[in-house]
Amino acid sequence: MAPRIIRIAAALIDDPAGRLLLVRKAGSPWFMQPGGKIEGGETPLAALTRELCEEIGLDLPETGARHLGRFSSPAANEPGHLVEAELFHLRIAHEPEPRAEIAEALWATPVEAAALPLAPLTRDHILPLLPAL
Repeated sequence: MAPRIIRIAAALIDDPAGRLLLVRKAGSPWFMQPGGKIEGGETPLAALTRELCEEIGLDLPETGARHLGRFSSPAANEPGHLVEAELFHLRIAHEPEPRAEIAEALWATPVEAAALPLAPLTRDHILPLLPAL
Protein backbone atom coordinates (compact mmCIF):
# COMPACT_ATOMS: atom_id res chain seq x y z
CA MET A 1 0.00 0.00 0.00
CA ALA A 2 1.36 3.41 -0.99
CA PRO A 3 1.96 5.92 1.80
CA ARG A 4 -0.57 8.71 2.19
CA ILE A 5 0.65 12.17 1.13
CA ILE A 6 0.23 15.17 3.45
CA ARG A 7 0.65 18.48 1.61
CA ILE A 8 2.25 21.17 3.76
CA ALA A 9 3.81 24.60 3.51
CA ALA A 10 6.91 25.08 5.65
CA ALA A 11 9.33 27.91 6.35
CA LEU A 12 13.07 27.69 6.54
CA ILE A 13 13.54 30.73 8.75
CA ASP A 14 17.03 31.87 9.53
CA ASP A 15 18.34 35.05 11.09
CA PRO A 16 21.25 37.34 10.15
CA ALA A 17 23.47 35.40 12.59
CA GLY A 18 22.92 32.15 10.66
CA ARG A 19 20.67 30.49 13.22
CA LEU A 20 17.68 28.37 12.21
CA LEU A 21 14.24 28.64 13.80
CA LEU A 22 12.87 25.25 14.86
CA VAL A 23 9.62 24.27 16.52
CA ARG A 24 8.43 21.18 18.40
CA LYS A 25 4.77 20.23 18.56
CA ALA A 26 3.18 19.21 21.85
CA GLY A 27 3.52 15.47 22.42
CA SER A 28 6.30 15.09 19.83
CA PRO A 29 10.05 14.77 20.36
CA TRP A 30 10.85 16.06 16.83
CA PHE A 31 12.04 19.57 15.97
CA MET A 32 11.00 20.89 12.55
CA GLN A 33 10.19 23.99 10.54
CA PRO A 34 7.12 26.04 11.37
CA GLY A 35 4.29 25.49 8.93
CA GLY A 36 1.44 23.10 8.40
CA LYS A 37 -1.16 21.52 6.19
CA ILE A 38 -2.42 23.28 3.10
CA GLU A 39 -6.20 23.49 3.32
CA GLY A 40 -8.55 23.07 0.35
CA GLY A 41 -8.48 26.08 -1.96
CA GLU A 42 -5.45 27.57 -0.20
CA THR A 43 -2.21 28.43 -1.99
CA PRO A 44 0.99 27.23 -0.32
CA LEU A 45 1.97 30.83 0.51
CA ALA A 46 -1.47 31.56 2.02
CA ALA A 47 -1.19 28.39 4.12
CA LEU A 48 2.29 29.40 5.27
CA THR A 49 1.13 32.91 6.19
CA ARG A 50 -1.74 31.48 8.26
CA GLU A 51 0.40 28.83 9.94
CA LEU A 52 3.24 31.20 10.90
CA CYS A 53 0.77 33.52 12.62
CA GLU A 54 -1.04 30.64 14.36
CA GLU A 55 2.10 28.78 15.47
CA ILE A 56 4.70 31.42 16.34
CA GLY A 57 2.96 34.81 16.16
CA LEU A 58 4.78 35.89 12.99
CA ASP A 59 3.04 38.10 10.45
CA LEU A 60 4.73 37.34 7.15
CA PRO A 61 6.46 40.55 6.00
CA GLU A 62 5.30 42.33 2.85
CA THR A 63 8.44 41.11 1.11
CA GLY A 64 7.09 37.63 1.69
CA ALA A 65 9.15 34.52 1.45
CA ARG A 66 11.20 33.01 -1.37
CA HIS A 67 10.02 29.62 -2.66
CA LEU A 68 12.83 27.05 -2.45
CA GLY A 69 11.00 24.10 -3.99
CA ARG A 70 8.99 21.01 -3.15
CA PHE A 71 10.53 18.36 -0.92
CA SER A 72 9.22 14.99 0.23
CA SER A 73 10.09 13.01 3.37
CA PRO A 74 8.51 10.53 5.76
CA ALA A 75 6.16 12.33 8.15
CA ALA A 76 7.67 12.74 11.62
CA ASN A 77 4.45 12.37 13.59
CA GLU A 78 2.25 10.23 11.32
CA PRO A 79 3.64 6.75 10.58
CA GLY A 80 3.00 5.48 7.05
CA HIS A 81 2.58 9.00 5.67
CA LEU A 82 4.82 11.23 3.56
CA VAL A 83 4.94 15.00 3.78
CA GLU A 84 5.17 16.86 0.52
CA ALA A 85 6.43 20.28 1.57
CA GLU A 86 6.37 23.52 -0.36
CA LEU A 87 9.38 25.10 1.28
CA PHE A 88 9.90 28.85 1.59
CA HIS A 89 12.89 30.81 2.89
CA LEU A 90 12.59 33.82 5.15
CA ARG A 91 15.48 35.66 6.81
CA ILE A 92 14.21 37.60 9.79
CA ALA A 93 14.98 38.29 13.43
CA HIS A 94 11.79 37.25 15.24
CA GLU A 95 11.18 36.26 18.83
CA PRO A 96 8.83 33.29 18.37
CA GLU A 97 5.78 32.98 20.62
CA PRO A 98 4.84 29.27 20.77
CA ARG A 99 1.08 29.06 20.14
CA ALA A 100 -1.55 26.51 19.13
CA GLU A 101 0.03 23.03 19.07
CA ILE A 102 3.61 24.34 19.39
CA ALA A 103 5.22 23.38 22.71
CA GLU A 104 8.65 24.86 22.03
CA ALA A 105 10.32 27.21 19.56
CA LEU A 106 14.05 27.92 19.49
CA TRP A 107 16.86 29.40 17.47
CA ALA A 108 19.78 27.02 16.83
CA THR A 109 23.02 27.12 14.89
CA PRO A 110 23.35 24.37 12.27
CA VAL A 111 25.65 22.43 14.64
CA GLU A 112 23.19 22.78 17.54
CA ALA A 113 20.30 21.78 15.27
CA ALA A 114 22.12 18.65 14.07
CA ALA A 115 22.37 17.46 17.69
CA LEU A 116 18.57 17.70 18.22
CA PRO A 117 15.98 15.04 17.38
CA LEU A 118 14.95 16.32 13.94
CA ALA A 119 12.02 15.50 11.69
CA PRO A 120 13.16 13.72 8.51
CA LEU A 121 12.37 16.76 6.32
CA THR A 122 14.56 18.97 8.51
CA ARG A 123 17.39 16.44 8.81
CA ASP A 124 17.46 15.34 5.17
CA HIS A 125 16.56 18.52 3.28
CA ILE A 126 16.65 21.67 5.42
CA LEU A 127 20.07 21.34 7.08
CA PRO A 128 21.79 20.53 3.75
CA LEU A 129 20.20 23.66 2.17
CA LEU A 130 21.52 26.07 4.83
CA PRO A 131 25.06 26.58 3.47
CA ALA A 132 23.67 27.72 0.10
CA LEU A 133 21.42 30.43 1.53
